[in-house]
Amino acid sequence: MKNFYHFLVALLANIYYRFPSKKLLLIGITGTDGKTTTANVIYQILKAAGKKVSLITSVNAQIGERKFDTGFHVTTPDPTEGSKFLRMAVDQGSEYFVMEATSHGLDQNRLAFCNFNVGVLTNITHDHLDYHQTHDEYVKAKAKLFKKVKWAILNREDESFEKIKKFIDPSKTKIITYGLKAGDFTIKKFPFTTPLPGEYNQHNCLAAAACCHTLGVSTETIKKVLKTVKSIIGRLEKIDYGQGFQVFIDFAHTPNALQNVLSYLKTILPPSGRLIAVFGSAGLRDRTKRPKMGETAARLADIIVLTAEDPRTEDVNQIINQIAEGSKSQKAKVHKIPDRQEAISFAVHKLAKKGDIVVITVKGHERSMCFGKIEYPWSDQQAVKQALKKLKKGR
Repeated sequence: MKNFYHFLVALLANIYYRFPSKKLLLIGITGTDGKTTTANVIYQILKAAGKKVSLITSVNAQIGERKFDTGFHVTTPDPTEGSKFLRMAVDQGSEYFVMEATSHGLDQNRLAFCNFNVGVLTNITHDHLDYHQTHDEYVKAKAKLFKKVKWAILNREDESFEKIKKFIDPSKTKIITYGLKAGDFTIKKFPFTTPLPGEYNQHNCLAAAACCHTLGVSTETIKKVLKTVKSIIGRLEKIDYGQGFQVFIDFAHTPNALQNVLSYLKTILPPSGRLIAVFGSAGLRDRTKRPKMGETAARLADIIVLTAEDPRTEDVNQIINQIAEGSKSQKAKVHKIPDRQEAISFAVHKLAKKGDIVVITVKGHERSMCFGKIEYPWSDQQAVKQALKKLKKGR
């Protein structure tokens, strides 16, 4: 019934806005992690190639020359909002449109009547099983993006590759693959440099390169953009007030994303430094990933501080304890501080020493935190800056 409701809203919205996606070359990016970065890189490449392009991600909407701060808690907007942005893009002369497509948005028909020409898959790892129930159902929801596209850009090295491939009709859709070592686009076949850190961002860059090359953008333009690509707010964002240790903010909110971020930070950690991870897990969302995140963090970090992250109507202490269950088999020291500002301040004031790295994850770019059923203003960036300024003043 809920899916039919969204289908009906999508139909009415498209009638009202005159089916705007038909006038655009629409690129959809789906996957558990890396959607926002990949979408932004594709956008920057197309723009550098002289294309008229617009963009919607969980961080922002760039419609023609106008920028909108979205900060969506749900990455894919409702059909009315999405159709409005698509119509604005058409009216402002855009020819291309890049947007994230979540499993929820695809499954609930929020993207019905969006005529995607290109589908890009980053990866499918553990998340959203509260909604999809099983991993196979999660994969099936993602696969909906590729039913009618002309080109499917798939991660050859992701475990989901063969499963997704089964849903694609090769007589209608051409599959282009990428990967660090396997695929049509690899580091060896398509060498490039980028300031974006970690192997996971090399995957994101290769996905963007495969997509844009397929659309006719020159190799020279793609490599030039990748070499100078701009980072995104809340994605390994460094906050520096001369504190003597490094502080990063990231959006990692799945076991896979957390592993990617912590693994990378360990490679830049000074020999005598310690890795300190501050994070939580959302209430009323996939509970099965909580102990997995605890295990991942405790395995890779030296100290973890568990705290609030949109607890909603759940008991934040119960969520923290469920995360902590997964950390018991590891050696990392675990602290439990439900108040997120207190947790960040504790990590910065009491734990961190010269040479350490503190990383605060899960919230990233978001500008609110949900307690009960109310969204309260929140910013990890402001919380970190407040803690660092107080530390500097104390010194």
